[in-house]
Amino acid sequence: MAFKNSGSSLLPWLGLALAVILLDQFTKTLILGYFQLGDSRTVTSFFNVVRVHNTGAAFSFLAGASGWQRWFFVGLGVAAAGFIVWMLRGHGTQKMFSLALSLILGGALGNVIDRLLHGYVVDFIQVHYGGWYFPSFNVADSAITVGAVLLILDELLRVKRS
Repeated sequence: MAFKNSGSSLLPWLGLALAVILLDQFTKTLILGYFQLGDSRTVTSFFNVVRVHNTGAAFSFLAGASGWQRWFFVGLGVAAAGFIVWMLRGHGTQKMFSLALSLILGGALGNVIDRLLHGYVVDFIQVHYGGWYFPSFNVADSAITVGAVLLILDELLRVKRS
């Protein structure tokens, strides 16, 4: 009933967010099942699959804190999810904007699930070149990043149209 005013335009976007969550959790379950903490397998000269536990946020921000950050990031993720659903209810017909929000929603909730289940986020994608290593990340992080890029692109296109 809460979604009745939004029409059917909300459901596809929530479905996409759910697909991101499921893909994210499936890949993390595989990593947890087949890799020990710290394991690394080379895939290409610039890409490894690893198992890393991140108790912080992006780029391990606050990872060294005493534990309070787990609940802070859970609360932040839940608040962001509520705000995103509210935004989707009002803008579900704006395709690029809603796609961006759905990717961010799925990614945020994927990482919230990790924090609730494990107390950390499972990261496993590692990109590197010439001794330089980008911080490890996961499907949820990728969805959030693509969503953020799409939000910027959507805004640039909106400004150009007006």
